[in-house]
Amino acid sequence: MIAARRVQRSFADGFIAEEVADLWEPWMRQADQVLEDDALLTLIQQELTRRVKKSKTRGRPGTPAEVVLRMLLLKHLRDYSFEELSREVRANLVYREFTRVGGGKTPDDKTMGRLARQLRPEVIRKIHDRVVAMAQEEKLIQGRRMRVDTTVVETNIHYPTDSSLLGDGVRVLTRVMKKISGIAGEVGAKLRDRSRSVKLGVLDIARAARSKVPQSQEKLKKAYSKLLDSTGRVMGQAKRFSQEIAQGVKQAVDTMQQAALEGLRQQIDTMLPRVQQVVQQTKTRIFGGDTHAENKILSLFEPSTEVIRKGKAGKPNEFGKMVKVQEAENQIVIDYEVYDQKPSDSDLLIPSLQAHEEKLGCTPRLAAADAGFYSAKNEMEAKAKGVKRVCVPSRSTKSAERKREQKKPWFRDGQKWRTGCEGRISVLKRRHGLNRSRYKDEDGMKRWVGLGVIADNLINIGRLKS
Repeated sequence: MIAARRVQRSFADGFIAEEVADLWEPWMRQADQVLEDDALLTLIQQELTRRVKKSKTRGRPGTPAEVVLRMLLLKHLRDYSFEELSREVRANLVYREFTRVGGGKTPDDKTMGRLARQLRPEVIRKIHDRVVAMAQEEKLIQGRRMRVDTTVVETNIHYPTDSSLLGDGVRVLTRVMKKISGIAGEVGAKLRDRSRSVKLGVLDIARAARSKVPQSQEKLKKAYSKLLDSTGRVMGQAKRFSQEIAQGVKQAVDTMQQAALEGLRQQIDTMLPRVQQVVQQTKTRIFGGDTHAENKILSLFEPSTEVIRKGKAGKPNEFGKMVKVQEAENQIVIDYEVYDQKPSDSDLLIPSLQAHEEKLGCTPRLAAADAGFYSAKNEMEAKAKGVKRVCVPSRSTKSAERKREQKKPWFRDGQKWRTGCEGRISVLKRRHGLNRSRYKDEDGMKRWVGLGVIADNLINIGRLKS
């Protein structure tokens, strides 16, 4: 049974509340009031009860919705891992009171990880929208100003090279085949472990790539040829393993192990096309000289990762997803978006204005963004929507009139205010971990970004109200 709140508080809860009453940070008291909202708890409760039918009213008591919401937000407020979250809540009386755990048992890290995965990205967005609506009700947001910027949230992968990706593919496929052999025994195709030779091949490539002498290029091609040959043999072996499981050649002795065998077959079937794509792009680059292969895969475990170039000298290439961060007054993020494919910044200004109108019910008087969002069409459409001051500079303009416009005090003040969006992105990355997503796949990325943005909004709302 999953309840919205803890049904009954114990004597220990009252003792903890009294002892830590003067130890709360000022913003935490106000954030605590925001999280008391029934609509937020209903969203979480409905999502948690999707897993098992009628679990809202039947079964043994599960973790209440308010505890799940508060613990997940505390995790992103402090940028904890699940292990750190469980340890800190157990040891800290203020956190016990804030998360409503009180004198009860703290959910462990595995439980919290499982509960977090149950929350779909669209539910996280609804929670964010509700928090923004409450901020507007409290007159913390008027909607007169809007600023928007984009950044990159990296996926949790190592730096991608063709050789390391081939090595990853061999390692994963070999590991799965070893598990299959352990369950099914020595029937059908026999496993030949090529992990050691592949590992040595990857090291040979790394050494050859560092060398600048002309002979090293020929040596590099030979090393890649051997690595591709070994990878191809491992792929062929994995394909035979999958076919033999499907045909019943490799079988388990009981139902549970047979289910595990089918799960391993699915892992092989999922991984093989990805490894094949890595093989193809490696051949195209090394032997064809084409460094711009279409749909290049950068990670076998996060295949949706993109290469994004934002013009940073220290980090010219970033591997992750493009994220939009949109603010109104008082540093409240009113909208965020994780894009499946990297868009052009100039395509985002008008949709951002539309999102502002939908969430706050008004058109901003000032819309500010950097030069990447500029186009004459964007400026014209924004003014047609009722934006009086479109503060988006054009760096390449040759018009004397446009240059004079960009030197006016209101334009310069708008650009000064716009730079606060860069500061907000920096805070999201440093304080809430949005520099790199620790959750897996595309849904995990959206969940990570959404919870981080909500956590930052709670701190800002708490500080404004305290």
